[in-house]
Amino acid sequence: MVVARAIWLFVSNAVWRVAGLRAAGSVLVCALGSEDETTRTIAGMLLVRAGKKSEPLLQEALDKRENLPVVLTVIGSLGDSKFEPELRCFSRDADPDVAKAAKDALQLIEAHQTLA
Repeated sequence: MVVARAIWLFVSNAVWRVAGLRAAGSVLVCALGSEDETTRTIAGMLLVRAGKKSEPLLQEALDKRENLPVVLTVIGSLGDSKFEPELRCFSRDADPDVAKAAKDALQLIEAHQTLA
């Protein structure tokens, strides 16, 4: 079953990246909430590899508070400082997992800026 989910993620990613079908990209964001760690990891890696193209999908997930800890981690991995104000707000979130993920994401963005 894990193999089938992985194939579905790669197909969705290809459709999203090539055809621009937002629903296919949303499959990746939704997979960030999977109970299966491999599924979450693959989805996160594909979103990070998509770079700026994934930002609208991740912003929508932030606005809806979907899969927040993982979404915040992916945003941090992108390294785009435009998310810093929102990450600072999330770093004070009542949910300790969300707050920690936001703080970690801020550190990742800072590290990206240092390397640039």
